[in-house]
This record gives sequence, C-alpha cells and structure tokens, in this order.
Amino acid sequence: MKRERRRKLIRILEVAALAAVAIDLAVYLLVVRPLRAGAFQAETSYRQASLQLQQRKARVEQLEKFRSELPAANDKLNEFLKDHVPTRQRVFSDAEHMIRQLTQKAGVQLDNISYKLNSEKGEPFQQLGLDVTVEGPFPNLLKFAHSMETADDLVLVRNFSFSTGQGNTVNLRVGGVLYLTP
Repeated sequence: MKRERRRKLIRILEVAALAAVAIDLAVYLLVVRPLRAGAFQAETSYRQASLQLQQRKARVEQLEKFRSELPAANDKLNEFLKDHVPTRQRVFSDAEHMIRQLTQKAGVQLDNISYKLNSEKGEPFQQLGLDVTVEGPFPNLLKFAHSMETADDLVLVRNFSFSTGQGNTVNLRVGGVLYLTP
C-alpha cells in the first residue's frame, strides 16, 4: 500500500506541477507580456517627449539669446552704415529706391535714370539733379509725374517732355531736383 500511496502522491504532485506550469504560462501570456509591451511603448513615448522637450528648450534659449542681442545688432548696423556707407552713396541709393517705388505704384516702366549732385556751398539743402525716363500708358505717366511732385521727399519737377514709345505707350522724360537734408 505504501507503493500505491506513493504513486498517488507522485501523480498528484505531477498534476499540481503541470497545473502550476499551465497557470504560469497563462499568466505570462495574458498579463506579463502585454504589460511589458505597454511599458516598452510608454518608455519609447517618454523618450521621444523628453527629446522634443530638450530640442524646444534649446530653441527657446537660442531665441532668447537672439532677442537679447537684437538691440545691439541694430546699433551695430546703424554704426556700420554710418561709418562704411558714404553719405553720397546713400543719397543715390535712397533716390533710386524712391523712383523705383513711384514707377511701380504708377504702373510704368523705368527706362533710364541719371543723377547730378550739386554741392554748392551756402545752400541750406544739398541738391541732387534727377533725369528720369519712363514708359507706359499716358494716364499712368500722369500718375507718375504727380507722385513725384507729391512724394515724401522734396522733389521739384523742372521740366518734362513726351515722346512716342513702342506700341500704344508714351515715353516721359522728367527733369527735376531732389532736395536733401544735410
């Protein structure tokens, strides 16, 4: 009888061991494995969020540095323009810019522009002689001539003449003086 008891006991232990292995396998497949995959996914998203946070912090630091240096950069730019760009060259550049803006607003095409700097002593303002030739429809040429006379800068139109252009266009030659502040 002892033997039969031993066999029963061994069989019970074997069934219990197999049940423990089956329960262990079921817990692994149903609980541990999905939790491990979820934890890995959460860790990956945390790393990505952390990396994005670091990148954004670096960008904010760059922008703050740029913002703090911006007033100094403007002063440096003004100093450079004052020290390195001659006033004569700036005058010609400003006149060119003004004429180009007026031609665009009036819808005419700039053909030629020439300057003559008059630097007579004793005058309160420097004078820059302008000779501008533009081409376009007649109403647009009138707009251009009017905009020259009413520009923010003091421009005195001395003479103008019309000539025929290509197709249905007319050429306008305007001679004038741009008065510059000292």
